[in-house]
Amino acid sequence: MKIFSGIQPTGEIHIGNYLGAIKHWVKLQETQECIFSIVDLHSLTTPYNPEILQKKILELTIAHLAVGINPEKSIFFVQSRVKEHTELCWLLNTVCPVGDLSRMTQYKEKTKQFKKNINAGLLNYPVLQAADILLYKTEIVPIGEDQKQHIELTRTIAKKFNTKFGETFKIPEPQLPKIGAKIMALNDPTKKMSKSMPESCLFLFDEPDKIKKRIMSAITDTDKTIKYDIKNKPGISNLLTIYHLFSNKPIQEIEKEFEGKGYGDFKKELVELLTESLKPFREKRKELLNQEALIQKILNNGAKKAKIVAQATMEDVRKKMGLI
Repeated sequence: MKIFSGIQPTGEIHIGNYLGAIKHWVKLQETQECIFSIVDLHSLTTPYNPEILQKKILELTIAHLAVGINPEKSIFFVQSRVKEHTELCWLLNTVCPVGDLSRMTQYKEKTKQFKKNINAGLLNYPVLQAADILLYKTEIVPIGEDQKQHIELTRTIAKKFNTKFGETFKIPEPQLPKIGAKIMALNDPTKKMSKSMPESCLFLFDEPDKIKKRIMSAITDTDKTIKYDIKNKPGISNLLTIYHLFSNKPIQEIEKEFEGKGYGDFKKELVELLTESLKPFREKRKELLNQEALIQKILNNGAKKAKIVAQATMEDVRKKMGLI
């Protein structure tokens, strides 16, 4: 199976990013044909600092390598280094219904969030995402809950193109984690954990003292029972999800383990679990921080591999659209 997934260089990776996506990437690369990209072109649609963009790309590359992405098993590259992404995006714009774009939930949310920066890129963001996916004849796209609508649009675009110009693209299927697709904010379990609200996050490379501070102050519920009930007990349910995903213990087993104990006891155990689980990531990251030449070599090799696939797809696309 061909797998594609991407992540923006817009800040540090938090445990929600890891549990909802990257953890699954690491597992998938063992058995599937995986292509992972740092999608820097997508990040240009919201306010950013051009002077530190490359620094963020480097940091994100190091983060992925530290948590287990293996460039020997996967194609790992920076989106903007493969020009076929933008070419295919333009061509797909000619078959994408504009009404579908304006209905995208993320577009509506972004225009509210960035009222002084409502650009055409925000509207066309899902078309570039479709190009990212379809360029590699992707069959499976691991996603979080908030990306389902975009993948549906990708499928619509692929079907329209195939109908109009002949069978060209695979129709990709979304793959969501059974649990953990959305990790909620530690300070407000009714909202998703987000980099734009750092106080809501536990970042992947946080030191033990920060882990302890964030978890011990995490919002729980007035009812002190350690029970998974996402509707009535979102706070403790969120922490139970995190515990489950890092320990690989079933939630029912965790509930039984803490039966009769309080939130304080549970949080202390979660702090210990997270401290130990994240320790190898912190150590590997420190090793890689001073190896920029190696990092750039990995990204250049990844781009070369990606271009071979992308160029073959574009030759077929251009031919079918009458451009050759």
